[in-house]
Amino acid sequence: MLPASALPKLEHRPSFALLDGVKILDLTTSIAGPYGTMLLGDLGAEIVKLERPGRGDDSRAWGPPFLEGESLWFLSVNRNKASVTLDYASELGRPVLHDLVREADVVVTNLVPRVQAKLGIDHMSLHAIRPDLIHVSLTGFGLTGARSSRSAYDLIAEGYSGVMDITGEPDSPPQKVGTAAADLLAGMDAVIGTVSALFERARSGQGHVVDISMVESMTRFLTPRIVTYLGSGEVPRRSGARDSVIAIYQAFETADDPITLGLGNDGLWQRFWVAVGRPDRGEDPRHATNALRHADRTAIVAEIQSLLRENGRSHWLDLFERAGIPAGPINRVDEIAADPALIERGFLFTIPKHDRSIPQVGLGIQIDGQPCAPRMAPPDLGQHTDEILARWAGYDAARLAELRSQGVI
Repeated sequence: MLPASALPKLEHRPSFALLDGVKILDLTTSIAGPYGTMLLGDLGAEIVKLERPGRGDDSRAWGPPFLEGESLWFLSVNRNKASVTLDYASELGRPVLHDLVREADVVVTNLVPRVQAKLGIDHMSLHAIRPDLIHVSLTGFGLTGARSSRSAYDLIAEGYSGVMDITGEPDSPPQKVGTAAADLLAGMDAVIGTVSALFERARSGQGHVVDISMVESMTRFLTPRIVTYLGSGEVPRRSGARDSVIAIYQAFETADDPITLGLGNDGLWQRFWVAVGRPDRGEDPRHATNALRHADRTAIVAEIQSLLRENGRSHWLDLFERAGIPAGPINRVDEIAADPALIERGFLFTIPKHDRSIPQVGLGIQIDGQPCAPRMAPPDLGQHTDEILARWAGYDAARLAELRSQGVI
C-alpha cells in the first residue's frame, strides 16, 4: 500500500478565485517555472501549459519513482493546468502561439535571453503582439549581465548563491539543500512579480517585464548572513544544525530521537532551566546575555546535551510545550507526510485523476479561513489542446485537424 493511500481525498470546497479571469500562458519546463505557475493556478488564474508534441515537459521523464507511469516530480508541480501540445518553434506553429498570446495576460518562460529572441518569445517580440502583456522570464542569471546567456539548474544556483558553502557540518564538504530550493524560491518570486505587475497594470494599463534570476532568488535567501558579513567582515562558516549567532539554537540528541531547541532570548534561556528543574542555573550572571552565552557556547551545549540524553524525545517535547519553549522533532519525510496537524489543515491530500488518486502538497495559504482546493489534477500531455485552441484562438475542427496533420499540435 502506498503512503498516499492514508491521505484524505480532496474535500468538495470552493477553489480560490482571487486571480479569476487572468489567463497565463506557461512556456516553462522542469520545476521552477511550473511550480510558480501552479501557485498562480491555485490562486485562481487559468494556466495553459504549452508542451512539445510527443515529449512534453522535461520533468515528465524524471524518474523513477513513477506513479503508474507518470513522473511524481511532474505531478508535484503541475496541478490546475491545461496541457496544449504545440511546436511553436516551427514556422507553422508560431502563428498559433501568437493567437494564444493575444488572449493571454501573462506569458512565463524559462529560456535564456538568446533562445527567447531566437524563438520570438522575448518580451519585445511578444509585447509587439500584446502591448499590455506581463512577460515573466525565469532564468538562471536574469535577462541582463555578464552571465545572462548561461543556463542553470537548481544545483548550479545553490552553488553560486553561497548556500552550499554554509550548509553542512564544519568538517564536511559543502552540501546542497535537501530539496530543489533555488527552483522553488525562484518560482515563488515569479508569483510575487506576476501578481504585483498585474496589480499595477490594472491601474496604468501598461505591460511589464518581470525578470527572475534563480541565483538571485537563492542568494536573497542568505540575506542575514550576507549583511552580517558586510557589516562585520566575518565570513560565515558551516556550522551544521546550529546557528552562528544565537548561542543555543540547534539540534540535540535525546535518549532516542533528536530534537531542535531554540533559546533565542534571555527569557527563554531562564524558562528552559526552570522547566528542567534548575532555575538557579538560568539566573547565573555569567550567562545572562546571548553574547556571554555565545562566548561559552561549547561548554553550555555540552551541559544541555548531557541533560537531554537522560530522557526521550516525547518527554522533552511535552515538557517544553507546556513551558512555552520553542522545540520540535526532526521529522523524516515519511513522518511529515503523515503529520495529523498538516492533514487537518488541508495541506496534504489526494486529488482524483482517471481511476487513481494523485498525492499533493497544498498551497499553504489560507484565505478567509479556507485552504486551497485545486480545480484540476496534473494534466496528461496535450489533454486540452483542442479545447484551448478552440476557446482561446477560435479554431474550428477543420483548423485543428489541419494543424494536427502538419505535426504542429
